[in-house]
Amino acid sequence: MTELDHTHEPAARSWIATANAAGSDFPIQNLPFAVFRRAGSAETFRGGAAIGDQIVDLDALSRCAILDRQAREAVGACRQAEFNRFFAMGPAAWKVLRHALFGVLHSDAGTASRQVLQTCLVPQSQAEYARPARIGDYTDFYTSVYHATNIGRLFRPKDPLSANFRWMPIAYHGRASSIGVSGQRVPRPWGQVLPAGKSAPEYDRSARLDYELELGIFIGSGNPRGKPIPIGEAEEHVFGLCLLNDWSARDIQAWESTPLGPFLAKNFATTISPWIVTLDALAPYREPWRRPAEEPAPLSYLEHPSNHNRGAINIELEAWLETARHRQERQPAQRLSRTNFCHQYWTIAQMVAHHTVGGCNLQSGDLLGSGTISGPTPGEAGALIELTEGGRKPLTLDNGDQRAFLEDGDVIILRGWCEKLHFARIGFGEVSGQITGTA
Repeated sequence: MTELDHTHEPAARSWIATANAAGSDFPIQNLPFAVFRRAGSAETFRGGAAIGDQIVDLDALSRCAILDRQAREAVGACRQAEFNRFFAMGPAAWKVLRHALFGVLHSDAGTASRQVLQTCLVPQSQAEYARPARIGDYTDFYTSVYHATNIGRLFRPKDPLSANFRWMPIAYHGRASSIGVSGQRVPRPWGQVLPAGKSAPEYDRSARLDYELELGIFIGSGNPRGKPIPIGEAEEHVFGLCLLNDWSARDIQAWESTPLGPFLAKNFATTISPWIVTLDALAPYREPWRRPAEEPAPLSYLEHPSNHNRGAINIELEAWLETARHRQERQPAQRLSRTNFCHQYWTIAQMVAHHTVGGCNLQSGDLLGSGTISGPTPGEAGALIELTEGGRKPLTLDNGDQRAFLEDGDVIILRGWCEKLHFARIGFGEVSGQITGTA
């Protein structure tokens, strides 16, 4: 796991003033990566790094003579419209480029470096984003014991948690082709639903559309088929994290999930934030991974001292709802819940190790979903199905609207950040998506 170094120094400042503003998501200690171009232009998409309210154009930077040889090799892999090549270079290259960017953006950088960097900056307000990688495969996990228990109680009140949950990170393979970046418009899906009191299903559009508050985990370097990734090495294969909304059609899901799990209920859309925050940037926010003493110990391939000592990450997360009425009356969006990634029952390293233990080969750019992130109290639930107890207790919003599930025109906004005393705030930006009605 990444150790703290000079790039985590909380007193570090950038010569780009907005990076030093209180509450900034993107100070010099962060430097997340995205694929962008100027909005409305015919430019090719290419890699960028966030600093304050600006983007460092990594294609432009690659053509400037201010980086050393190793950094030039790393930034050269970021000129394309996807980061797969850069991801595959591994942790040493990721660190080299992060350190190089830190150096040229630091307030101590020389005048010549600043003048060169000025020509490589693009305001974030002028940018549009694309998926940051060629996502060959997408796997969505189910790793929150609180979410799993809350959902289980709706269908199996006496035995809410499946027998295998406490023994392994459960997952299903999702659909990579429908993953979109923040701002994605999400048509309401159709499928088979079983109406209450009926014995035969009907073909209908989903009436119980939901969001799921998750983190996305981008695989950096992969593993050969047949060679599992040991848990002690798992995080060396993870480039970074983004926000992820796993849209879910609960009525379709309830009918189709037995016996093989979700299909049409999940494959119509998944939305991710454009910015990927590296594990390196998150190093100050690592915490011990804990479980109650009465819980079973993981099997040996899911155990490692590093996972116990620093396997958890303290990431604050929020879900917000903006309805059509909010927009019409120019009201702000309303927060639905707030939770923390530390509540997850399984860690990132355990997800990666379990995914590969049978010989599965992960590839650069593959995406893992953390599963819905919920906490122990009602206000920490990561989905409407939990907040409304399956729709039986609709939420009453501040403007008088009610929601059991999402309606057409609704926008869901997810936000995430790390913050604690004596360290720089690290933000993820946000991810939004809007329900548009039937395609």
